[in-house]
Amino acid sequence: MRLLQLLVLPLAIAGTSVTMTGLALAGDAAKGEKIYRKCKACHALEAGKNKIGPTMHGVFGRTAGAVEGFKYSKAMKASGIVWDETTIAAYLADPKGYIPKNRMAFAGLKKEKDRDDLIAYLKEATQ
Repeated sequence: MRLLQLLVLPLAIAGTSVTMTGLALAGDAAKGEKIYRKCKACHALEAGKNKIGPTMHGVFGRTAGAVEGFKYSKAMKASGIVWDETTIAAYLADPKGYIPKNRMAFAGLKKEKDRDDLIAYLKEATQ
């Protein structure tokens, strides 16, 4: 345990996030913008612009099922999830598995690097 503390503390002080599976590497927003092309048919980045899916504007820190004017599935509204890097990554990996009976038709992004890159882009583009 002491060794883990010695390894983690300098990283935490430097602002690097640490997860239970290891070091979380920051994604590449430029690559994430290209990955977002898979999303933009259904999701807009602009505030108040819902498409087949809800706007992604302001997604970080928002409770799932909370965009005004969008008709969510009962499963999404009842999930109680608050979107952050961890919950978005889990959802993008397996949308139907993470929130069963939600309506998103997208099968997910199987590569962790793609999810990290997309999240980096969304963090910049959805503010």
